[in-house]
Amino acid sequence: MYRGWYDAVVTFLVLKADGTKEYFKVEKLRRSLRRAGATPEEIVTIITRIEHQLYNGMRTQEIYRLAFDLLRDIGATAATRYALRRALLGLGPTGFPFERFLGRLFAADGYTTETGITLEGHCAPHEIDIAAYKEDHAFVGEAKFHARPGIKTDLQVAMYSYARLLDLRDQKICNGDICGVKEFWLITNTKFTVTAEKYSECAGINLLSWDYPRKNNLHDRIQRAKVYPITVLQTLNHQQITRLIERDIIVTSDITEKPHMLRSINLSQERQTAVLNEVESLTRHHTSAQ
Repeated sequence: MYRGWYDAVVTFLVLKADGTKEYFKVEKLRRSLRRAGATPEEIVTIITRIEHQLYNGMRTQEIYRLAFDLLRDIGATAATRYALRRALLGLGPTGFPFERFLGRLFAADGYTTETGITLEGHCAPHEIDIAAYKEDHAFVGEAKFHARPGIKTDLQVAMYSYARLLDLRDQKICNGDICGVKEFWLITNTKFTVTAEKYSECAGINLLSWDYPRKNNLHDRIQRAKVYPITVLQTLNHQQITRLIERDIIVTSDITEKPHMLRSINLSQERQTAVLNEVESLTRHHTSAQ
């Protein structure tokens, strides 16, 4: 039996989103709670309560929901951060909002970005999800959006990306010396298969996912830039979020810059204030160290 959150010996098997099983690792849960901004005392409380409800075969999604509910009881800001991974899954059902989110994310890192463009390759035209450049770096990329956490981007997509890189090498995305297409990024909101990772490392395709590479992955970049999708907000329902995305309100800072958009979806003044307060609280608090 699992003896405590501080104990290294764990015997409970949990079911991951992709259908595989692994032993429950309390350190992963502790780290995610810490990243969400929970205090050490809150982390101990939450993990202790989850410990008493663990059972063999428990789904990781169920553990997530339980932790989220406990966090929400503690405070909305920590719960909002903890919901970030699920929030990326909410940028659907098409992949276009995810592309626009990536544009906002890389723009916060100093890039000029374009999404949904077409580049003429040596042999064929290519629809490019994102092109980004700044003074010392440029790349083009494919955004693979998945609405479910268990779906991974596989080897076939990685090989297709390499073929596109070869066909686009003579093209430029801006006028500077660094603007030639020399880097192709494959970006997903979930994960890559192991074979896709190995192939891309060998072929020179840059991969970016929720947890790949180990450092400076998608999660790290989001937390560092504080560029959060509006789907992370707890003060808006699904219909309201959809209507805002249709108006190109993709990240929480868009709401800060265009608060009148909240009126356009018929929110009361009280609800508008609640949304703006959540956005301000989310961006004000720093995430704990990785």
